[in-house]
Amino acid sequence: MKFKAILLAAAVSVSALAFAQETSQTFGPPAGNALAGDTYGGGIDSSAESKAITADKLGKQLKKENKKLENVAVKGKVTDVCEKKGCWLTIQTEDNSKFFVKMKDYAFFVPTALKGKNVVLEGSAERKVTSVNEQKHYAEDAKKPQSEIDAITQPKEEIRFVANGIKVVN
Repeated sequence: MKFKAILLAAAVSVSALAFAQETSQTFGPPAGNALAGDTYGGGIDSSAESKAITADKLGKQLKKENKKLENVAVKGKVTDVCEKKGCWLTIQTEDNSKFFVKMKDYAFFVPTALKGKNVVLEGSAERKVTSVNEQKHYAEDAKKPQSEIDAITQPKEEIRFVANGIKVVN
């Protein structure tokens, strides 16, 4: 009986250690070179790709309609990718500002190699106010210098895009 109790305790200890080790690992962005034609999340079909609008046109449509745009495809250049998980990115607009992209339902991530690539995004967009805390959180994820993080003191109105899928186009 004593042997069974020792054996059970050992089994529980080993399994607890195995699970603890498995969940304590840190995961980074997925590997990959983000080559032309690579897709992340849901696929982008050729009709959506050919109808993709520029980031500038997206901004104008959002100002004009003053609401959320659903099922919109946008093309642009990736300027930044979350260094921790690849869970967000920024797209450069024609006036050198940026808009923020998150992945729908946190369902997929992108490699940091996507930075500097041109992509087509499909999803929804809206103008939102981003709090100081949220801006600082994303700046920390991007490993920005502390001086840049400390300089964030005001909420910011910006375009927020939720991507269903992303395709590298060059």
